[in-house]
Amino acid sequence: MSELGLVAPFWVIVLVWLAKVVLLAFVSTLLAWFGVLTLDALTPHIHERQRIGESPVAVGIFVASFFIFMGLVIHGAISALTAVTAPIIWYIFDFRIWGLLAISFLVSLLVGVAVFYIFDRLTPKISFLSINRSPVAVGIFVGGYLVFFGLVLHAALTGPL
Repeated sequence: MSELGLVAPFWVIVLVWLAKVVLLAFVSTLLAWFGVLTLDALTPHIHERQRIGESPVAVGIFVASFFIFMGLVIHGAISALTAVTAPIIWYIFDFRIWGLLAISFLVSLLVGVAVFYIFDRLTPKISFLSINRSPVAVGIFVGGYLVFFGLVLHAALTGPL
Protein backbone atom coordinates (compact mmCIF):
# COMPACT_ATOMS: atom_id res chain seq x y z
CA MET A 1 0.00 0.00 0.00
CA SER A 2 1.35 3.46 -0.84
CA GLU A 3 2.15 5.87 1.94
CA LEU A 4 -0.02 8.82 2.78
CA GLY A 5 1.55 11.88 4.37
CA LEU A 6 5.11 13.17 4.46
CA VAL A 7 7.87 10.89 3.25
CA ALA A 8 10.58 13.02 4.89
CA PRO A 9 10.28 14.53 8.36
CA PHE A 10 8.68 17.97 8.38
CA TRP A 11 11.81 19.66 9.75
CA VAL A 12 13.87 18.29 6.84
CA ILE A 13 11.40 19.70 4.33
CA VAL A 14 11.48 23.11 6.07
CA LEU A 15 15.31 23.16 6.09
CA VAL A 16 15.45 22.24 2.41
CA TRP A 17 12.87 24.91 1.61
CA LEU A 18 14.89 27.53 3.55
CA ALA A 19 18.07 26.47 1.75
CA LYS A 20 16.34 26.97 -1.59
CA VAL A 21 15.08 30.44 -0.58
CA VAL A 22 18.55 31.52 0.59
CA LEU A 23 20.21 30.12 -2.53
CA LEU A 24 17.72 31.88 -4.82
CA ALA A 25 18.29 35.16 -2.93
CA PHE A 26 22.06 34.91 -3.41
CA VAL A 27 21.78 33.95 -7.09
CA SER A 28 19.38 36.83 -7.68
CA THR A 29 21.78 39.23 -5.94
CA LEU A 30 24.54 38.09 -8.29
CA LEU A 31 22.21 38.60 -11.25
CA ALA A 32 21.43 42.14 -10.02
CA TRP A 33 25.16 42.87 -9.73
CA PHE A 34 25.71 41.59 -13.28
CA GLY A 35 22.74 43.67 -14.36
CA VAL A 36 24.25 46.86 -12.94
CA LEU A 37 27.59 46.02 -14.58
CA THR A 38 25.77 45.45 -17.86
CA LEU A 39 23.92 48.72 -17.40
CA ASP A 40 27.33 50.40 -16.95
CA ALA A 41 28.55 48.86 -20.20
CA LEU A 42 25.40 49.69 -22.17
CA THR A 43 25.21 53.29 -20.96
CA PRO A 44 28.88 54.34 -21.16
CA HIS A 45 28.04 58.05 -20.88
CA ILE A 46 26.31 57.52 -17.53
CA HIS A 47 28.82 56.61 -14.84
CA GLU A 48 26.41 54.87 -12.47
CA ARG A 49 28.59 53.52 -9.70
CA GLN A 50 30.87 56.56 -9.59
CA ARG A 51 28.03 59.12 -9.59
CA ILE A 52 25.90 57.33 -6.99
CA GLY A 53 28.83 57.35 -4.54
CA GLU A 54 29.05 61.15 -4.75
CA SER A 55 25.79 61.79 -2.88
CA PRO A 56 24.42 60.30 0.34
CA VAL A 57 20.88 60.75 -1.03
CA ALA A 58 21.79 58.79 -4.18
CA VAL A 59 23.35 56.06 -2.06
CA GLY A 60 20.20 55.97 0.08
CA ILE A 61 17.98 55.65 -2.99
CA PHE A 62 20.22 52.90 -4.38
CA VAL A 63 20.22 50.95 -1.10
CA ALA A 64 16.44 51.38 -0.68
CA SER A 65 15.92 50.11 -4.23
CA PHE A 66 18.18 47.16 -3.51
CA PHE A 67 16.07 46.30 -0.45
CA ILE A 68 12.91 46.48 -2.58
CA PHE A 69 14.62 44.24 -5.15
CA MET A 70 15.60 41.71 -2.48
CA GLY A 71 12.12 41.83 -0.94
CA LEU A 72 10.57 41.01 -4.30
CA VAL A 73 13.02 38.15 -4.86
CA ILE A 74 12.61 36.69 -1.38
CA HIS A 75 8.83 36.99 -1.61
CA GLY A 76 8.93 35.25 -4.98
CA ALA A 77 11.15 32.48 -3.65
CA ILE A 78 9.01 31.95 -0.56
CA SER A 79 5.65 32.06 -2.30
CA ALA A 80 6.67 29.96 -5.30
CA LEU A 81 4.43 26.93 -5.52
CA THR A 82 6.66 23.90 -5.17
CA ALA A 83 6.19 20.41 -3.90
CA VAL A 84 8.86 18.03 -2.73
CA THR A 85 7.99 15.11 -4.99
CA ALA A 86 11.48 14.27 -6.22
CA PRO A 87 14.61 13.52 -4.24
CA ILE A 88 15.35 16.47 -1.96
CA ILE A 89 18.54 17.55 -3.76
CA TRP A 90 16.57 17.95 -7.02
CA TYR A 91 14.09 20.16 -5.18
CA ILE A 92 16.90 22.65 -4.46
CA PHE A 93 18.46 22.35 -7.92
CA ASP A 94 15.29 22.54 -9.99
CA PHE A 95 16.79 23.46 -13.33
CA ARG A 96 13.44 24.67 -14.68
CA ILE A 97 13.50 27.48 -12.10
CA TRP A 98 17.21 28.21 -12.67
CA GLY A 99 16.68 28.28 -16.44
CA LEU A 100 13.65 30.53 -16.06
CA LEU A 101 15.70 32.92 -13.90
CA ALA A 102 18.49 33.01 -16.48
CA ILE A 103 16.08 33.64 -19.35
CA SER A 104 14.23 36.29 -17.33
CA PHE A 105 17.55 37.99 -16.56
CA LEU A 106 18.60 38.13 -20.21
CA VAL A 107 15.19 39.15 -21.51
CA SER A 108 14.80 41.86 -18.85
CA LEU A 109 18.19 43.32 -19.77
CA LEU A 110 17.42 43.30 -23.48
CA VAL A 111 13.89 44.65 -23.10
CA GLY A 112 14.91 47.25 -20.52
CA VAL A 113 17.76 48.59 -22.63
CA ALA A 114 15.71 48.49 -25.85
CA VAL A 115 12.80 50.36 -24.26
CA PHE A 116 15.24 52.87 -22.75
CA TYR A 117 16.75 53.63 -26.17
CA ILE A 118 13.36 53.68 -27.95
CA PHE A 119 11.89 55.98 -25.31
CA ASP A 120 14.98 58.21 -25.60
CA ARG A 121 14.43 58.47 -29.38
CA LEU A 122 10.70 59.16 -29.01
CA THR A 123 11.34 62.05 -26.62
CA PRO A 124 14.05 64.09 -28.39
CA LYS A 125 13.52 67.18 -26.23
CA ILE A 126 14.33 65.20 -23.07
CA SER A 127 18.00 64.28 -22.90
CA PHE A 128 18.26 61.07 -20.92
CA LEU A 129 22.00 61.51 -20.68
CA SER A 130 21.39 64.63 -18.58
CA ILE A 131 20.82 62.36 -15.58
CA ASN A 132 24.60 62.03 -15.42
CA ARG A 133 24.75 65.63 -14.14
CA SER A 134 23.19 64.66 -10.81
CA PRO A 135 24.18 61.77 -8.56
CA VAL A 136 20.62 61.68 -7.19
CA ALA A 137 19.22 61.31 -10.72
CA VAL A 138 21.64 58.45 -11.39
CA GLY A 139 20.65 56.84 -8.09
CA ILE A 140 16.97 57.03 -9.07
CA PHE A 141 17.80 55.65 -12.54
CA VAL A 142 19.68 52.62 -11.17
CA GLY A 143 17.15 52.20 -8.36
CA GLY A 144 14.33 52.07 -10.88
CA TYR A 145 16.25 49.44 -12.80
CA LEU A 146 16.66 47.32 -9.65
CA VAL A 147 12.94 47.51 -8.91
CA PHE A 148 12.16 46.61 -12.54
CA PHE A 149 14.55 43.68 -12.34
CA GLY A 150 13.11 42.56 -8.99
CA LEU A 151 9.61 42.49 -10.48
CA VAL A 152 10.84 40.43 -13.43
CA LEU A 153 12.56 37.88 -11.17
CA HIS A 154 9.53 37.78 -8.86
CA ALA A 155 7.34 36.95 -11.84
CA ALA A 156 9.79 34.24 -12.94
CA LEU A 157 9.81 32.68 -9.47
CA THR A 158 6.05 32.71 -8.98
CA GLY A 159 5.05 31.90 -12.56
CA PRO A 160 2.97 28.82 -13.27
CA LEU A 161 5.78 26.92 -15.06
